[in-house]
Amino acid sequence: MKSIMITAPSSNTGKTTITLGLIRAMKNKGLNISAFKTGPDFIDLKYLELASGKRAGNLDMHLMGKKGIRESLSMNYGEYGIIEGAMGYFDGIFNTFENSSFHISKELDIPAILVYRPKGEMFSAIPKIKGMVEFPGSKIKGLILNKVSKDMYLLLKEKIKEYIDIEVLGYLSHDISLEVESRYLGLMQPEEKKDTEELISKAAIAVEKTIDIDKILKLASEIEITPYEYDRKKDIKVAIAYDEAFNFYYNENLNLLENICKVEYFSPIRDKKLPQADLIYIGGGYPEIYKKELSLNKDMIISIRENAGKGKPIIAEAGGFMYLVSSIENYPMCNIFNGHAKMTDRLQRFGYVNIDLNQDTLLGKQGTIITGHEYHRSLIHIELEPIFYIAKPMNNKRKWQCGYIYKNVLAYYQHINFLGNMESLNYLLDIVKNIRKEG
Repeated sequence: MKSIMITAPSSNTGKTTITLGLIRAMKNKGLNISAFKTGPDFIDLKYLELASGKRAGNLDMHLMGKKGIRESLSMNYGEYGIIEGAMGYFDGIFNTFENSSFHISKELDIPAILVYRPKGEMFSAIPKIKGMVEFPGSKIKGLILNKVSKDMYLLLKEKIKEYIDIEVLGYLSHDISLEVESRYLGLMQPEEKKDTEELISKAAIAVEKTIDIDKILKLASEIEITPYEYDRKKDIKVAIAYDEAFNFYYNENLNLLENICKVEYFSPIRDKKLPQADLIYIGGGYPEIYKKELSLNKDMIISIRENAGKGKPIIAEAGGFMYLVSSIENYPMCNIFNGHAKMTDRLQRFGYVNIDLNQDTLLGKQGTIITGHEYHRSLIHIELEPIFYIAKPMNNKRKWQCGYIYKNVLAYYQHINFLGNMESLNYLLDIVKNIRKEG
């Protein structure tokens, strides 16, 4: 698969708009495009999926490991792989470039295209770009200027070519109608915006006019990968919550479960009861936005409570955890755990974590270490002993506890990518099978 990364010096440069436009423009040429995002993001992937017309993937060395990022590529094979970098090109864990887009492009030997937005500068942009291009190990081979006029582009292009060994691939002028709205956890979800398809189509038209797509295709380099080989099918049925309130799932997790188990999706907002299943999986999302609808669906709440009481295995992460407590902002929820989710005006936890199990759980035995990510503005206080020890990688001063158990229910704030934690997934599925036998 020929691949290339779209990156930038920082967030808020407009690289998402350019990436969406490039993917759709390439798709319009009849190319089979697979889209990826570095880092732990969920929402950007949904835009990439709309642009490419198929499921997108994450590339994250903390969550997946070096082997896992290649496996993610192999799960989503296409003629071309277009990768959107997260944050700034060199921004990694803590104060390093570890797990950054730079690190990933270097590990996979993928060329990168830098999206640069000049702000209150002219020639000062030249040494900044030059420094990023010539940093040891940098894979930046092309440049796109964003939110500039044609005249300014031509002026800067002349000096870029004079001082920097890089392909200047074009520009995009400033157009407020191409900007994607944000919320506190990132971009607005595409299903919340009626004009998402129009935005992507418009971005593709803009890209086709002023950016040299053929040069970008020539810059892409081949990555030798083979189709992902899934484990043998298991006689296990998994019910996965998926609707407006719960849709923050790593696609690698969905791919694994769909190919190893039988999966049925359900809506905690609209469906009246859980499907018959051996395992219930309630992922993250925005339950606080749909708290009224979730609370009014008392039949589903009763169904979840009954299944939990009977010992049905349930894993609930982040937003799913919020759904299982007594209430969200005074709206009654499942009350499996006696606690109340309160929204705050700032992030309570943000970033990568290592999870140390201090007792046996559905995800592994005591002492198992699981990699994850945590990102939320809510607070929940529960009068139970937490079963996770949480630590920030590369910053051992940041430690706390989380994770709660009721019978065979496990709820926690962290997001876990099973592609990088296959032992935990296999342990979970073995436990589920044993519980079904015993029942």
